[in-house]
Amino acid sequence: MTPILPPWIVLDPHLTQWLQEDIGRSDRSTQGLPNVERIATATWIAKETGVVAALPVAKRIFELLNPQAKYEPLVAEGAACGSGESIATITADLATLLMGERTALNLAMRLSGIATATNKYVECIADLPAQLVDTRKTTPGLRLLEKYATTVGGGVNHRMGLDDAVMIKDNHIAAAGGIAAAISGIRQAMPYPLTIEVETESLVQVQEAIDCDADIIMLDNMPPDLMRQAVTVIRAANNRIKIEASGNITLTTIRQVAATGVDYISTSAPITRSPWLDLSMRIKAI
Repeated sequence: MTPILPPWIVLDPHLTQWLQEDIGRSDRSTQGLPNVERIATATWIAKETGVVAALPVAKRIFELLNPQAKYEPLVAEGAACGSGESIATITADLATLLMGERTALNLAMRLSGIATATNKYVECIADLPAQLVDTRKTTPGLRLLEKYATTVGGGVNHRMGLDDAVMIKDNHIAAAGGIAAAISGIRQAMPYPLTIEVETESLVQVQEAIDCDADIIMLDNMPPDLMRQAVTVIRAANNRIKIEASGNITLTTIRQVAATGVDYISTSAPITRSPWLDLSMRIKAI
């Protein structure tokens, strides 16, 4: 999946809000410095090995503060970086560099951490046909960017929100009184061309989802042997149905899950459990 950032008309309000959150009424640390209008160059340095993400976002943050700011990436978006490697330079007045530093670094470190973790999972199954997909377990306000970071790391986005597709999970099934009742009611109300995915935990539920003509069947928290049986049953019944595995996916278990023959493996781990990639900014002495 090719990483594509949302357009700036979508992201700018968020970036502006985050800058306002950090700056508050004024940058008290910077406003008293002499000659803050002087032009200087700062370098971003990776302090550990990882996959770099959000360089275009960082560039935009400095441009919002000063349209004349020049942010030059030294590595490509999604490239691997080594500890101590310079990854970008920013040339602008000192006030812009100092005010934008924290917000830009915070986003880049967070998103680079997600891209780095995602890439580890993707590399584990690179020789198998299954694809790694993310989930809606994201930080409120950061979903667009966290899911973007997933694609930078080589993953695939699942639905962005509740309106993207129908996903019938255990609580929907319980509320409706069964898979058939849930699908029947939802199918009458949903707009074309949404797809229907059903979460299943047993072969009985898998068969019910097949009988109801689900587009995607999720095998949730199934042991590998049961998952393999479910894949065989689904493929024999309808090869058009896509199969997703989910539930407690780790770097230790993901290959075993991929080997069952599923199309997709969904996990929240790269977003919910990834550490930030440590980056720093150094202004060249004036």
